[in-house]
Amino acid sequence: QVQLVESGGGLVQAGGSLRLSCAASGRTFSTYTMGWFRQAPGKEREFVAAIRWSGGITAYADSVKGRFTISRDNAKNMMYLQMNSLKPEDTAVYYCAADQERFSSVMSRSWDSYDYWGQGTQVTVSS
Repeated sequence: QVQLVESGGGLVQAGGSLRLSCAASGRTFSTYTMGWFRQAPGKEREFVAAIRWSGGITAYADSVKGRFTISRDNAKNMMYLQMNSLKPEDTAVYYCAADQERFSSVMSRSWDSYDYWGQGTQVTVSS
């Protein structure tokens, strides 16, 4: 079982930056593909970014490519999402998620491929 806790959300003006963190429990964090998803009011949960267990390969949604950077520190059981040039349309609850298949080469963009979820952190971008 993996427990995930997000932090770092808040209110920021358009063009600003935020850094989200995801703290994971357990000794197998370093073997899991991890992802960030977001859900805005009235919308479906959508993929934001993913990072392979080794940290060497990443994937991004087109809407955030070039503005967001996903990273992880396996020694600290931490994952991060650096968000720059934020836009009002980035406003959502952001969730971190873990795929429990160890050492997977797949980085799914589908939320139902992930097995463990955090409680979410609110990001609000004002215009």
